[in-house]
Amino acid sequence: MNRIMHGVPAAGGIAIGPAFVYRPEMPEIPEGPVDDIPAEQARLLAAIAAVDRRLGELEAITAGQAGDTAAEIFEVHRMFLADPAISAKAADMIATEAATAEAAVVAVTGALADEFASIGDDYFAQRAIDVRDIGQQLVRELMGLGAGGLSEVTVPSVVIADDLTPSDTMSLPEGTALAFCTKEGSATSHAAILARSMGIPAIVGLTNLDVSTGTTVGVDGDAGLLYIDPDPEQLAALRKKRGQQVRLLTVAAERASEPAVTTDGHRQEVVANIGSVTDAERAERSGAEGVGLLRTEFLFLDRGTLPTEDEQYEAYRSILEIFGDRPVVVRTLDVGGDKQVPGIDLENELNPFLGRRGIRLTLAEPDLFQTQLRALLRAGVHGNLKIMFPMVATLAEVEAARAAVDTAAATLDGRGAERTASFEVGIMIEVPSAALIAGALAPRLDFFSIGTNDLTQYTLAVDRTNPTVATIGDPLHPAVLRLIQMVVEAAHTHGKWVGMCGEMAGDPLAVPVLLGLGIDEWSMNPPSISIVKDRIRSWSTDAARKVADRCLRASSTAEVRDILT
Repeated sequence: MNRIMHGVPAAGGIAIGPAFVYRPEMPEIPEGPVDDIPAEQARLLAAIAAVDRRLGELEAITAGQAGDTAAEIFEVHRMFLADPAISAKAADMIATEAATAEAAVVAVTGALADEFASIGDDYFAQRAIDVRDIGQQLVRELMGLGAGGLSEVTVPSVVIADDLTPSDTMSLPEGTALAFCTKEGSATSHAAILARSMGIPAIVGLTNLDVSTGTTVGVDGDAGLLYIDPDPEQLAALRKKRGQQVRLLTVAAERASEPAVTTDGHRQEVVANIGSVTDAERAERSGAEGVGLLRTEFLFLDRGTLPTEDEQYEAYRSILEIFGDRPVVVRTLDVGGDKQVPGIDLENELNPFLGRRGIRLTLAEPDLFQTQLRALLRAGVHGNLKIMFPMVATLAEVEAARAAVDTAAATLDGRGAERTASFEVGIMIEVPSAALIAGALAPRLDFFSIGTNDLTQYTLAVDRTNPTVATIGDPLHPAVLRLIQMVVEAAHTHGKWVGMCGEMAGDPLAVPVLLGLGIDEWSMNPPSISIVKDRIRSWSTDAARKVADRCLRASSTAEVRDILT
């Protein structure tokens, strides 16, 4: 029966094909009691070792298919697997209760996942999914059932599920995933991140998801629409849109290394968002003209202690050397809220997204901040360094951050250490207050970079990880566009440049309005670079300004989208 279901767009693109409905069931767990405790504990250790090897393989596969940042998901899984909170507790339960290894794994991982889920924070909700994923893999290994997951898919299919774990997603044989559609999850879930990294359309938040395996379905990942048993007219429209996208992608890929110049001769700088040295190499191959956002959190993850100044220096130096004289914008450590880092004591907060995160945290931890700033200034000798502070809301924070840079420079000079004297300092515009006082901030800075993900969330009071309200949080809302306009006008009045490093910068639909608003630098995930460059080449700045003016006068997101489509 022909139906159209509405969900939350998680990864753009069009797909048409048979549905594969995935509803995994845990096997019946043997409870025990067991007679040979040491043998049962040995079974547990063997299963942990086997799953760890499999996770290592998935990490390598993911790095090759989706990049280093996506592969870090499986590094986190391996860290959980080695954590005594799982392995030691399960072994203790076998010893004290004569439980089977399977029963111990289910009890321990279930309790830990429930604990994470009860915190009410998106970061910990995702950790709950990770822990349950690990528990399922261990049980399957203990029962000799193999990896399971979606490895049984044999033909290209649209995968339909209540939810998908990272191991489910990456267990699909290469080339068999046409799209992912799930009832649960969010646009920031690990499965969604993997889908975007691999260029696979995905929709989440599809309530009342009732489809049978083999049913023909159509997926519009851009609009968040799932067509169940589409009629001939709908199929024709989807195929036309998919054909247009394929042609655009092919042409754009052939010209990825060429500059993005408007039809009236204005060159736009298109750079990459990256999170590691491997990402930097991938971005350079994708046609990036530099880096608009280097997320430094990769240096702080999967470890019990903070990275040293020398460790950070070597990582930053490697990335700066890849891009030579091209710009590399490095965001100082951005944790708190939805991002927690081992080695930093972060207290639980009732509302962490409005708490001690970003620049607030690093200013409160001067030793941590000074170590990172010294490493950056030393590495800046090897390239075109720009330092950027996240989550700035006030002029006082700008002044304090600039003073911290001066302190780090003075310390290095006192040591007689080599450091760069030529670098820029800027901030991310993520908080509405920063946009509203951009005119007061600009004289103390060299640039702004607009982080539309958080700016949209804070402007519209929408938790972007909550599927029940996520559709409201659209960066094309006129209120967000007007804040962007204010930032650009304030920066240009003072002779400063403005970049954008939120997901909006990589959205081809948004190109004319952003071009018309006067964005100077566009930073995005490497797969989006070629198509955004190509889209920029099709517009004149005058035509784009007219589109932007119409969008600014609009009264709703729907009206803006109508103007842009």
